[in-house]
Amino acid sequence: MSREYEPVAGQWYENGEENESFRVLSVDEDAELVEIEYLDGEIEEIDLDTWAEFDLEKIEQPEGWSGSDDEDEDEDEDEEEEDELDETWDEDDDEDDEDIDEEEEEGDNY
Repeated sequence: MSREYEPVAGQWYENGEENESFRVLSVDEDAELVEIEYLDGEIEEIDLDTWAEFDLEKIEQPEGWSGSDDEDEDEDEDEEEEDELDETWDEDDDEDDEDIDEEEEEGDNY
């Protein structure tokens, strides 16, 4: 049974006739074009008439998907920066503790 879904950027679909999964990257309603990316990373632009011919099912993002998703890359970079800041803070904190310990030891000698 064929279902007609409007193309939605970021949504994953499976084309039942071709047994291919893809996600919509962008929809240009003025030019009536849909940019899609297949699991193998291939990017294709199709017109809305071709889209309407697909036998589509909405699906969840496939497990292990590691495509060129800019948003995911940005999130990963933010997490890496946070980790680096945490590590730097921890190192500074440890150094301050050592300074305090040294000062206490010096104070005990007087």
